[in-house]
Amino acid sequence: MEGTIALLIPILALTIPIVAIWTKHQQKLAEMNVKSTAENTAERAAQYATQITQLEDRVRVLERIVTDGGYNVATQIEALRDQRRVEDQSAGVPLDAIRKERA
Repeated sequence: MEGTIALLIPILALTIPIVAIWTKHQQKLAEMNVKSTAENTAERAAQYATQITQLEDRVRVLERIVTDGGYNVATQIEALRDQRRVEDQSAGVPLDAIRKERA
């Protein structure tokens, strides 16, 4: 029995510093993880702020376009559609006309 106690005392004496070193290491790892997470969060927040600013600028431009008194969006869209129809009709020669000329 005395031999067992005599063996346990040095083992216990060596185990305490090892546990202390391991605990300190785990604490450092946790601190590094918190720091990394905080940096990533700050970067994402900056990116979101930039995107929000860009979107706000776009909305301001759209509001200015829509609320401009001399600007009629529907009329301009219809004018573009009419222009495209005219261009599509004059773009090519029907195949029937080419075949009739060759015959």
